[in-house]
Amino acid sequence: GDVIHRMLTATQYIAPLMANFNPSYSPNSTVQYLDNGTVFVVQWDKVYLQGKEDLGSFTFQAALHSNGRIVFGYKEIPVPVLQISASQHPVKAGLSDAFMVLNPSPDVPESRRRTIYEYHRVELDTSRISSLAAVEFTPLPTCLQHQSCEMCVSSELTFNCSWCHVLQRYL
Repeated sequence: GDVIHRMLTATQYIAPLMANFNPSYSPNSTVQYLDNGTVFVVQWDKVYLQGKEDLGSFTFQAALHSNGRIVFGYKEIPVPVLQISASQHPVKAGLSDAFMVLNPSPDVPESRRRTIYEYHRVELDTSRISSLAAVEFTPLPTCLQHQSCEMCVSSELTFNCSWCHVLQRYL
């Protein structure tokens, strides 16, 4: 989106491993990305934890596929993630989404108050993150995948949606 706010970055993320990494510590450390039109991959290669460089380097990646599938791959995790300190930076792994609403402030009518609503989060069990491990997120079927009334009516989704003839889509 076009709104950047410090709290949004804490609640909107796709994070194979979020910690206090320092990519500038070593000339061999890189953060690279690739987009071939069907998959977008970001790789953190040989990155070190700030102030804990003696623990070794981490190499991991996130792959976002055009069909909605997300894969986290862990090549090199030199220490258990549970041992990484969260005192300087949160340690997280998973997915989170949120949105921000600007509401008029009751005290000052011309100003707006920002309210952030986190509506979904998937947290990985960080004790399971290790070298040569992978995690795959597969999207569940939704209303939006149906392109016709017939597909909508015959679907076996478990939530209450219906076809809108005016909009020509499932709601």
